[in-house]
Amino acid sequence: MATLKFCGAAGTVTGSCSHIHSESSTFLVDCGLFQGNRTTQELNLVPFPFDATKVEFLVLTHAHIDHSGLLPKLTKAGFTGPIYTTPATKDLLEFMLLDSAYIQESNAERQNKKNERRGEPAVEPIYTIEDAKHVLKQIKTHEYEAWFEPSTDVRVRFWNAGHLLGSLSAEIQVTENNKAIRLLFSGDLGPDEKAFHPEPDAPAGYDYIICESTYGNRDREEYTLVQRREAMKNELNRAFKKGGNVVIPSFAVERSQELLHDIAVLLNSGEIPNAQVYLDSPMASKATEVFIKYANTMEDIEIKPSELFRHKNFHIVESVQESKSINNVKSGAIIISASGMCTAGRIKHHLKNNIYRPECTILFVGYQSPGTLGQIITSGVKAVRIHGKEYKVRAEIRRLGNYSAHADQPELLDWLVERGPVTGGLFLNHGEDDGRTVLADLAAKKGYDRTKIYLPQFDESYELVAGGPPTSIERPEPRFDVTQIERDWHNDYAAFMMNLSNKLQATETAHDRQALISRLSEALN
Repeated sequence: MATLKFCGAAGTVTGSCSHIHSESSTFLVDCGLFQGNRTTQELNLVPFPFDATKVEFLVLTHAHIDHSGLLPKLTKAGFTGPIYTTPATKDLLEFMLLDSAYIQESNAERQNKKNERRGEPAVEPIYTIEDAKHVLKQIKTHEYEAWFEPSTDVRVRFWNAGHLLGSLSAEIQVTENNKAIRLLFSGDLGPDEKAFHPEPDAPAGYDYIICESTYGNRDREEYTLVQRREAMKNELNRAFKKGGNVVIPSFAVERSQELLHDIAVLLNSGEIPNAQVYLDSPMASKATEVFIKYANTMEDIEIKPSELFRHKNFHIVESVQESKSINNVKSGAIIISASGMCTAGRIKHHLKNNIYRPECTILFVGYQSPGTLGQIITSGVKAVRIHGKEYKVRAEIRRLGNYSAHADQPELLDWLVERGPVTGGLFLNHGEDDGRTVLADLAAKKGYDRTKIYLPQFDESYELVAGGPPTSIERPEPRFDVTQIERDWHNDYAAFMMNLSNKLQATETAHDRQALISRLSEALN
């Protein structure tokens, strides 16, 4: 009996991890970090819903941390097998996993300082830099479109997913009782119009397709790369007319490089002011070097590969001191910094220095997961808490959606139609429930049997057979409260504290403020 268990990204867009067990093999597709609000992130602390020591190998679809970020935890838990992916993904992981491990160690160190003051026990990091280094030794690479056999009953072939440098869709054949079960894991799919990579590809005809649905309910306006650059030009010129800085929260890998490419084209053509551009992210700096390495393989580049990302106005910032010096720049700068959802990293410092200034612009260029600081800012709040302090949102908040690395709803549907027919079933994962439901209904209108489209829940397991359909054989209680995915109590607490502060400031007399606090105290009691 072959089983497929969804250990993450089921009703969410992070923590991708699928567990497959057959007669003679046990393996994973992806092992990602859970991101988002604090409740979601706490999933990173709990044990895996499987025995890591029995996992024989892993197929990694791409380097993004929500797909790769728990690999060191997996190794720490006893996984010793090979990790199969593409050469470019391996190059990216060599610094991305070490950076993630550094964050885990730093977070634990910061928490332990608080715990020591409170008299509470110390905590361990989820994993360490040494754990990440062990993972790098386990990586084995294969090129696109070439079959290989990680075990006697499993064959794997990679196809370009068009999402990120090195990203792949995994075609997997699992033999059971002399019959091959044919599966296709989409990984994250890129849009048809995207710099650097061709559109996603893979053959047709499977027993089961496991497809991401991040933008299952979003239909972006059609655009070309030229039109995307034009939109960026308009946003930057609009922002600079106000006289301040433009702060762009951006993922360090690929999104930042696309931004640098387009901004360089606009600078060279004189279509935007002669602005200084700061890429403030050590990881983005390292990623940029990897992109330069593969520049000759990229598509839709308007700049010579030898000059890519090397414009004279670009400042690639690595040291903390260099980053702090950007605080002295009050106008005319484009500041690109990670993370793209403002959950961690240097972007928070740049937000603190610019978000309260009405002459500045905060330009979001990617998806904002529910509960993240980026999503809270884009929701239209008047104030936010950053590093425990409240900041008024006076800067102009703008969004530009055409830099997404994900296929939108029509592109996902087209990809699914081109991969059909599916004899067993279509599983929609890596998406919030609204997006999955909408995409399922539309896929049914495009020819898929609606009774064979499945929206797996956390840790749900299915029995797979050649030709299908699958059977749900286990649906345990989720490892966390799924009602807390979109907005958890931490988000409500931060909003409550800001509302209380605003109410106290608006209350005229000390007596009235004291009365308000007294009423709140009575409610608590």
